[in-house]
Formats: sequence, C-alpha cells, structure tokens
Amino acid sequence: MAAANGAAGAVLFSEEDLREVSGVRWGEDFVEVTCGCTSHRYGDAVGRLRVFASGDLEINCECTPGCREDKMTPAAFEKHSGKETAGKWRNTVWVMVQGEKVPLSKTALLKYYYLAHKSGNGSHKGRNGRPSHRDEFICCAGCGKERRFRLRSKEECRVYHDALAKASWTCADLTTDRYVFSHFWPL
Repeated sequence: MAAANGAAGAVLFSEEDLREVSGVRWGEDFVEVTCGCTSHRYGDAVGRLRVFASGDLEINCECTPGCREDKMTPAAFEKHSGKETAGKWRNTVWVMVQGEKVPLSKTALLKYYYLAHKSGNGSHKGRNGRPSHRDEFICCAGCGKERRFRLRSKEECRVYHDALAKASWTCADLTTDRYVFSHFWPL
C-alpha cells in the first residue's frame, strides 16, 4: 500500500496512520477518505475529504444524490451540513475509524495542514478565512534596532521581502521607500 501512496515514492501517510480509517483511497498527490459532519437537525452529511501534501484540504459533498457542492473547505462543508456551532470544523468534521466517528483533530490527516499553516511563517488565516499577515521585524545591521514592517498590502510585503533578502539591511534603507516611510513617520 505504501508504494501506491503518491508519485515518485512520495509517502503522505504511513499504513499505520490510516490503517483503520474507512474509505481510504490513494491518489497521485493526495489521500482521500470518507468524512462527515453531524447536525442535530439534519443528521449526517457525508463527503470525500482529500488531503494534499501541500496542506490543502478539499471536501466533495455526497449528502444527497443531487448535491453539487464540491471542492469545499472543511469550514464550508461544516456550514453546508447545517451544523449549529459552525467554526470548529477540526472537531466537528469526522472520519470513520473502526466503526466510530473520530474528529479530524484526533487523526493524522491534519499533519500536512498544520505544517502548512504554522504561524511561524508570518501569515495566518484572519476572521474572514482569507490569509492575512502579521507584522514582521528585521534587525538593522548598523544600529542593531529591530524595525517593524507592516504586511497589509502587496507593496508592503514586497518591501519586507526585499529588505529580508538584503544581507546587511540598515535603517537608512528603510527611509528610501515611500510605502514604508509613510507608515512609520507622518508626512
């Protein structure tokens, strides 16, 4: 089974990780399993969860024969299923393990999701679900002070990444850029 686990010998999950999970199917760059979400009002909504090595999660809904919802995020699937307390998809979206409904958070299926969404890279998901940036700091090679870079627009991100790429960045480099200059000192 490990040989069928991805292209060029790339192994997403070990056999041990998914041994007892129902409906496992190995793809070229993903693993697909049967999943679901339970609503007290509407019952179980069932779907197919695809876990990609990039950390992306995608659910194709199979709640009814005519349902056309596919390529949904787990949060969208949770909402689509009619879950009353939407927003906690890691605990409400489940897979079947040995005949029991087990939340995604208690399985190995979120391993790549957590690696891709660590906050250590300077970005995180905001309240609206879209990626947003946190401020970053770079230490001046001249004076040793840490300077803040706001990362709210593409221009600000570009200025930060350019400064990060420069081996001996100094505060003097900061004042030459209009975007950063306008955020630190009023004109």
